[in-house]
Amino acid sequence: MTTPDVGTDDEAGVTIRCQDNASVCVTFCDRFSFDADSVHYAVELQAPGLTARVNEVVAWIWDSDLPIFLEELAADYRGWAGERSWHTHDRDLTVSAVFRSGGHVGLTWAVRPWPRAAGGWGASVTTWLEAGEQMTSLAADVRAFLAKEYQ
Repeated sequence: MTTPDVGTDDEAGVTIRCQDNASVCVTFCDRFSFDADSVHYAVELQAPGLTARVNEVVAWIWDSDLPIFLEELAADYRGWAGERSWHTHDRDLTVSAVFRSGGHVGLTWAVRPWPRAAGGWGASVTTWLEAGEQMTSLAADVRAFLAKEYQ
């Protein structure tokens, strides 16, 4: 399930919690923009024994759009075969989706800052959501988060 958040500094964020284990979550936060061509934000992953954060993930206006990817998954609430994936231009954020029986979508969120640098690191968590309303809510929440370029 997704939760629009308001942090202590009144900046908007979105948290995606796994319905199977609420301690597993992904948070989009700390959004800012330098210009009209991009939105920068942080992605935090949390799971028992894991906390990982990537600062300055960039959403370019000409890039393949994360909200569109999530909306397409929500529209296919009856399911699909195989895995679908999306990534940022820099590949510092990747999302893979699978459908499981019972109408649930597994989203594996992988972060890897500086993916081409030697000695880099990566982390991932998987959140499970209902294919219908929860996916639709997630897509809308992420779209709203990324659309707020200037505050």
